[in-house]
Amino acid sequence: MRVRIVTGDIVKLKVDAIIVNLFEGLKAPGGATGEVDKALDGVISSLIARGQIKGKLNETTIIHTLGKIAPEMVLVVGLGKKKNFNEEKIRQVTAAACKSLRGAGAKNVATIMHGAGAGGITPTAAAQAITEGSLLGLYKFQQHKSRKSDKQEIRELSIVERDKKGISKLKAAVKKGTILAEASMLAREMVNQPSNFMTPTDMAARAREVAKKRGLEIEVLEKEQISELGMGGLLGVAQGSQQPPKFIILTYKGNPDSNKAMGIVGKGITFDSGGISIKPSAKMDEMKGDMAGGASVIATMSAIGQLKPKINVTGLVPATENLPSGTAYKPGDTIKAMNGKTIEVLNTDAEGRLILADALSYAGKLKLSPIIDIATLTGACQVALGNICSGAFSNSQRIADRVIRAGEEAGERIWQMPMYDDYSELIKSDIADIKNTGGSSGGGAITAAKFLAEFAGKTPWVHLDIAGTFLLDKDSGYRTKGATGIPVRTLVNLILGLAKE
Repeated sequence: MRVRIVTGDIVKLKVDAIIVNLFEGLKAPGGATGEVDKALDGVISSLIARGQIKGKLNETTIIHTLGKIAPEMVLVVGLGKKKNFNEEKIRQVTAAACKSLRGAGAKNVATIMHGAGAGGITPTAAAQAITEGSLLGLYKFQQHKSRKSDKQEIRELSIVERDKKGISKLKAAVKKGTILAEASMLAREMVNQPSNFMTPTDMAARAREVAKKRGLEIEVLEKEQISELGMGGLLGVAQGSQQPPKFIILTYKGNPDSNKAMGIVGKGITFDSGGISIKPSAKMDEMKGDMAGGASVIATMSAIGQLKPKINVTGLVPATENLPSGTAYKPGDTIKAMNGKTIEVLNTDAEGRLILADALSYAGKLKLSPIIDIATLTGACQVALGNICSGAFSNSQRIADRVIRAGEEAGERIWQMPMYDDYSELIKSDIADIKNTGGSSGGGAITAAKFLAEFAGKTPWVHLDIAGTFLLDKDSGYRTKGATGIPVRTLVNLILGLAKE
């Protein structure tokens, strides 16, 4: 779908449908909604009086115009309570409206600027949020269906602005919103793919496509190179699979005058059976998405390749499958990570931290700072936070605050978890430097983060555990069933913010 900015009178546009709005509690429509109501001889006011339109958040009501105005349909979407309105609500209501109109067969749609001026929301912020909400809300993954959905797709959404003043800024906001949404959808598409269509080799191929399209540098290390670097964690996890591991390095040089670069590191387990410590069969199919962290890194690099901030960024993705076989690594094995630390493997299903250990070590070799790693790392984080927000763990409060704020801007909630030194005691090993689980003492998300901290060292670092937020079992606003694309827009916001410093 194309999103664009147009100027003019919305009631005169020759489109299938227009979207107007109403705050909860209002007894009469105002602004552009009031003008549309007047053109329809008070139909909207009448429905409000009857209690059929209440303005509750995401409430949608379609009115057929029967030739009274140029658009064939008017959709009134509820904005909820005015005091609670923000950019995230704009994304939600736009998605709700567009989904409803898709169901009604609309192909060309126009909308007023939801919320511009309410709660300090600028027109550019509103335009970007409308763009993100519409594109993300209408996303569908149907690649492997032999029979596609019968529903017609919306082809174009026009955001209508009366005043031509500032139109260039609005167009820039729509462009940015489109880039962010498309990056999130790239991550969704990669995570939604069946694992036989998203092997480590496929993941590397997708990264190469992104690099070529966005002007990034790329290097993909093969098994022999991975071995030469001493990446025992990645090799250990990979040895149970016939699919060769890959170590993907994407580089964006937005500030060639600087030798400094930040790093984003994503877990790329393209299928996780648990290995010898095999998972229960229930929902094991969802573990095709255990590479969501890696997908978010590739998608983020795609976005910044288009937005071109003045900052250097390197994306690292260790990619492999974790499978049981006669060659698989076993509970009780000891492996050595790239930085020389030895690891006692107590549970082969705690594999993500092993491949991230090597990736973080490699990031240290490149002197990347700060480093953000993203991983579907622990069921414990999902137990703690559900699917409402991701967990953040850090050795730098300054960078943690920046990440959390970037998430708030994106509508991707993040909650910081503790990193007390006491938790480090739980991962001490009797036979190696460290062990890969904290046992049955609880705090599994924290002990996993403390494990990773051993490889981040003193570099400012944030670990994002997205185990609870990378996937949904039903639609929720503009987040559709399946992969969410979290935290791509957070990462892009963070990078853009750091580039301004």
